[in-house]
Formats: sequence, structure tokens, C-alpha cells
Amino acid sequence: MDLALRATFVFFVIWLVTRIVGRRELSTMQPLDLILLVVIGDMVQQGVTQSDYSLTGALIVIFTFALLSGLLSYLSFKFPKLRPAMQGEPLVLIHDGKVIERNLRRERITMEDLASEARQNSIADLAGVRFAVLETNGVISFVEA
Repeated sequence: MDLALRATFVFFVIWLVTRIVGRRELSTMQPLDLILLVVIGDMVQQGVTQSDYSLTGALIVIFTFALLSGLLSYLSFKFPKLRPAMQGEPLVLIHDGKVIERNLRRERITMEDLASEARQNSIADLAGVRFAVLETNGVISFVEA
């Protein structure tokens, strides 16, 4: 039971940290970010299982994480009012060719990053964009005018 409680606590800490870090950063991970993610995974394992190296302990932790993940997904589906807090909401970055600086700052996106994403979507000029939306998965969607 102790393993399940520790796994539950760590699950919610990791969920909170990923919400704080921001969706844009998670979708554009650099090699250093990947290394940090692996190291965090190892630290979490040590904190959750401590010196329990049994197969039973590992299964308890895995099933606890899977159960909590499924539960949050179900709650998000069943109660739409919870979705913004749990998954975030799409955020408009450009409206009718005008960049919304406040939203860029909120998500820590530079103009260079936005222009780069536009170029990758074959858009040369941001003034010709009707909408650019940062989706909940960290991808920027563009709708041209």
C-alpha cells in the first residue's frame, strides 16, 4: 500500500510539473531536456520504490500510474469543465495578421520560434495569417487569410 501512495503522490507532482513547464517546451525537447527527463525518471523510481526491487513492487507502481492516468483521462472526458485545468486550452497567437505578444510571453515563445514554425508550414509572412493557435499538444496550427 505504501508503494501505491508514493506512486500516487509522485504521479501528481509530475503532472503538475509538466503543466507548469508548458506545452510548447514539451513538444520541442532538446537533447539536454531528454537527458533531464531520463534522470528525473530514475529519481522518481528511487523515490517511489526506495529499496523495493521486487516484481510485485514494480507492478504496483506501474498499475498505480496507469490507473491514475486513466482516471484523469476519464474525468476530463466526463466533466468538460475540468479539461482546461487538466489539459489546457488552445491559445491564439496571431489574429488577423497581428501577433498577440501577451500570449507569446505567457507560453515563452519568441518571435523567431513563431516565424520558424510558420516557415515550416510554408508561410513566409505572418501578416498573411488569419489565425495561429498553440494547440494543447504544443503544436502551432496556422490558418491563412
